[in-house]
Amino acid sequence: MSEMVQNSKGMGNNLVTSKTTSLLYGRSPLADPKQQLADLDAVDLSKTLSQGSFAKTLADHQWQTFQPGKLEIFQINLGKLCNMTCSHCHVDAGPGRTAENMDRQTIEACLEALDQTEAHTVDITGGAPELNPHFRYLVDECVARSKHIIDRCNLTVLLLPRMQDLPEWLAQRGVEIVCSLPHYGKLLTDTQRGDGTFEKSIEALHRLNAAGYGQGNRERQLVLVSNPVGASLTKNNACVEKEWKAGLQENYGITFDRLIALNNMPISRYLEWLEESGNLVSYMELLVNSFNPGTISGLMCRNTLSISWDGRIFDCDFNQMLDLEVGPRPHIRDFNLAMLSQRQIVTDRHCFGCTAGSGSSCGGAIVEQKAAG
Repeated sequence: MSEMVQNSKGMGNNLVTSKTTSLLYGRSPLADPKQQLADLDAVDLSKTLSQGSFAKTLADHQWQTFQPGKLEIFQINLGKLCNMTCSHCHVDAGPGRTAENMDRQTIEACLEALDQTEAHTVDITGGAPELNPHFRYLVDECVARSKHIIDRCNLTVLLLPRMQDLPEWLAQRGVEIVCSLPHYGKLLTDTQRGDGTFEKSIEALHRLNAAGYGQGNRERQLVLVSNPVGASLTKNNACVEKEWKAGLQENYGITFDRLIALNNMPISRYLEWLEESGNLVSYMELLVNSFNPGTISGLMCRNTLSISWDGRIFDCDFNQMLDLEVGPRPHIRDFNLAMLSQRQIVTDRHCFGCTAGSGSSCGGAIVEQKAAG
């Protein structure tokens, strides 16, 4: 399969279709996480809140130390292999990322570590996590441990020949499916994820509905995830959810349980677009100036650990992509919950993406925001 898919680089009113590749495949300097951090650090934010320092911003709001709370969610990234190459992807995933796939030994180490915790949820992500050969084994092992399981799915993977039984298979195990869909309309979805993606996503959603997902059953939860197209923050989630439910029901006969909207993080391929489109400075200013102190206590890094495909431990999935490991003992084979509970959470400028506006986490908005008008 080619690394390339059709995507749009020109966001907004002037859409220019071009090829999107992973940063690694295209040999971009931004394939190196250190370069991404350097580019963010080079942005002049001297006129913004706390001069663009996330640590100073925390301290200014009485968070001189930033430590985790109780561990509730064990997030496992099974790799960077994906059947798609989306323009906003913070993982830099794609069909060419075959080397970065979690092996069975590392999965066993994750399960051993999970057994040492009281985490109630296992959040399985990627790439397209379903493409990992040990995906079903991991799900079954988590079911046996009575964990709530989340599968972060790109929808189109469900149409691949060896994946077409997955909706029913996951439904039988009560797995919550969290699906990426930039918009309930064709244009904005294909703009962000490639030509033809919308139709495939609709077909996959029909299959999930047929398997009992999105019908209000707590054991068949279907959650849609939206990222803004362009350099803006997410809109009010409660209002947008009503709009989405009406749009998908009326136009396609599709139902779902919940919509979560995430801010785009200024890293990886989205950072590449920000730089190429001249939006990096303005977007970073927007994130910093939109800082909401009410989001801090609910940040995902405070109740989640994120495990990379090679077994390294991170505070969150975004830190994982920037190689910002926890310390000490940053590998799952050396898991020590007591020590990790005393750690300082690693932060940098990208963290403003999680605290802007209503906040943004793997579970959606952190605080409710009243609709305007």
